[in-house]
Amino acid sequence: MGVFSCLKLMKTNELQTIGDFIRWGASKFNKAQLFFGHGTDNAIDEAIILVVYALHLPQDIPDKLWHSNLTYSEKQKIIELFDLRIKNNIPTPYITKEAWFSNICFYVDQRVLIPRSPIAELIKQQFDPWINASKVTSMLDLCTGSGCIAIASAMLVFDDIIIDAVDISYDALEVAKKNVHNYKLEQQIKLIQSDLFADLDNKLYDLIISNPPYVDAKEMEIIPSEYLHEPKIGLEAGEDGLLFVERILQDAVKHLNPDGILIVEVGLSQNKLIEKYPEIPFTWLEFEHGGEGVFLITYEQLYSLNKI
Repeated sequence: MGVFSCLKLMKTNELQTIGDFIRWGASKFNKAQLFFGHGTDNAIDEAIILVVYALHLPQDIPDKLWHSNLTYSEKQKIIELFDLRIKNNIPTPYITKEAWFSNICFYVDQRVLIPRSPIAELIKQQFDPWINASKVTSMLDLCTGSGCIAIASAMLVFDDIIIDAVDISYDALEVAKKNVHNYKLEQQIKLIQSDLFADLDNKLYDLIISNPPYVDAKEMEIIPSEYLHEPKIGLEAGEDGLLFVERILQDAVKHLNPDGILIVEVGLSQNKLIEKYPEIPFTWLEFEHGGEGVFLITYEQLYSLNKI
């Protein structure tokens, strides 16, 4: 019996309010040395998410509710969620089945990676100053996973263009399909099963965005156990982490319009990519709210490289 399972019988009299449970949960999370990297970066925020989820409350709890006393059944539900988080190191979004990206809530489960890309910041800024959104007539979200990049782009930037959302995983596309349906975007977002560009024929796009797998073999051996709940197909990218980005760089030029732009996230593989391709003029994007390893490159730059 786990620590929280035992405490179900003895702690409910000591812990009374929402604030009590958030403080207590955060303390237990820190003691258990959990990893926070799937939507939060600290134990307090993690505890808040689980408490408000259990109570069916908004995350921005009104101050007057922090001192509200909980019922016995509410306490037990919170303890069960805390127990699940600590005993199994399951990322909180897989427990709640919710993840936020660009201030939009997405359904997630263990068939897809949990959205956490800094590309969300680009979307909220409508890609300014890098792209004139009004001139984009077609977009591809390559390695779409939950569909978050395609859906956020459709809702916040491109409300009148067709967006193709591609993934090799049938399971991932089933999750993306659920999210597309939840936001009634079936007419705007087309889900396609394909190994990168393989089944896109000769389609051309003004904008291609990709958050492909980019974790190298060494990093896969040492990543926190929370990441092991995510599908390996969305993480592993060969010995050096460049397996998929290299294929994207090679083939993207065949699917970009002459004024097109490619944006790709490579995370911690950024330095390896720079070292391996010093001749490629990557523009590395900076983010106000954290994140790294996202480059932008134009069709003209890719075309020039392919002529060398």
